[in-house]
Amino acid sequence: MTQAEKRHNNAKKRIQKCGTISIIGRPNVGKSTLLNHLVGYKLSAIANKPQTTRTNIRGIVTETGGHQDVDYQMIFTDTPGIHQNSKNLLNRTLNSEAVAAVEDVDAIVMMVEALKWTDEDDFVLKRLKHTKKPVFLLVNKVDRIQDKNRLFPYLQELSQKRNFEEIIPVSAEKGTNLDSLIDSLLKVLPESEFIYPEDHITDKSIRFICGELVREQLVRNLHEELPYTTAVEIEKFEETDKLVTIDVVIWTDRKNQKGIIIGKKGETLKRIGQAARQSLEEFLMKKVMLKQWVKVEENWQNNPRHLNELGIISNREL
Repeated sequence: MTQAEKRHNNAKKRIQKCGTISIIGRPNVGKSTLLNHLVGYKLSAIANKPQTTRTNIRGIVTETGGHQDVDYQMIFTDTPGIHQNSKNLLNRTLNSEAVAAVEDVDAIVMMVEALKWTDEDDFVLKRLKHTKKPVFLLVNKVDRIQDKNRLFPYLQELSQKRNFEEIIPVSAEKGTNLDSLIDSLLKVLPESEFIYPEDHITDKSIRFICGELVREQLVRNLHEELPYTTAVEIEKFEETDKLVTIDVVIWTDRKNQKGIIIGKKGETLKRIGQAARQSLEEFLMKKVMLKQWVKVEENWQNNPRHLNELGIISNREL
């Protein structure tokens, strides 16, 4: 048998799988970090503050020729953190987005933090009560636990809460044990043709990702509740061979907050812009000219029109 015939026979033996997986959990448990690590790009805003993700974001992981005899495409959805207190339309919309994301998928990954179980974790678990889809429990941030023996009774306790498909300890930040997650998901995904081209990493536009990168710096640089009264809108996105020009509007809902975002002599806004531009240049791999404006619209979080324009709520929900 020739080498060409051997390659042909090997290719025929390979299985192709494709499926959708929702990542759910309470706020600030590491869902966006997991998605970004799996995809290998910063698609979703990351900050050490809850409720950073505001819309369902799909990250696409495609592997061909390298995983035993299976070629696969996994379409992960990073959902907003599910939380109990829905004070405004924005928060109610985020909860609805997260819950809807588990309805029509092939598998669900629920994330919790190692050695912690909160009322909000219970709240999330109740949302999965009636699903018949396989649910994997991902125990995140195990790298922060010095004495790993403490994990065993905790994992045993978790196994009593639901008949999970599997409980997998991981570190989303460091990428620890994520190979085990991939292997486990492959067991339940259907044989199917790929939905997206092999080079796609998300269903979101470049403009959307750029907005997320700017908003990440708002969350990192502003304190207390202020980041959650702000939103980012890309007004202009122009690209040439060597330069990308981006105009950004930062929306807030009170005049006094506008001054805080800008800062004394514009220092805070300048700091946000410098950090955002660096992230944008790393993502776009080009020089970026970033311009920022801060505008006020009172109570934008309860304005369906504005939420629609920001891509947080769709026309069909208005």
